[in-house]
Amino acid sequence: RESGFGALLFPMLLVWATDIGAYLFGRQFGSRFFNRKLAPSISPNKTIEGAIGGVVSAVLVGALFLFFFKDELATSIEFFPMILLVIFFSIVGQFGDLVESAIKRYYDVKDSGKLLPGHGGILDRFDSLLFVFPVMHLFGVI
Repeated sequence: RESGFGALLFPMLLVWATDIGAYLFGRQFGSRFFNRKLAPSISPNKTIEGAIGGVVSAVLVGALFLFFFKDELATSIEFFPMILLVIFFSIVGQFGDLVESAIKRYYDVKDSGKLLPGHGGILDRFDSLLFVFPVMHLFGVI
């Protein structure tokens, strides 16, 4: 609470931008042209192109947030070092998504719960954040 609403909104926007960018870039470039799988035994539909697109999307959204709402974050990290951290946070978020996919694959389940059937379950909505929040805290961003 002490960090403010921006400390909650910033990681959520980065994770959402990564997920949406990865999906859109992966559909556009990964499945049509290159089709280089990121981790086929864990998540067969994820492509390297999608992962790169997710990082690019997170950087764009992160840069906009930092440009307009930098004061919402209780950090003294400058703009360009923060952009490098955004790249790292995006990668960490994608790693969290892969970990959750690996857990579901290990237990041979499609959804991690019954609350959001067909969407991977409720854990699928927060898997990236479960990894990003602690890493951001470790770096003193939130």
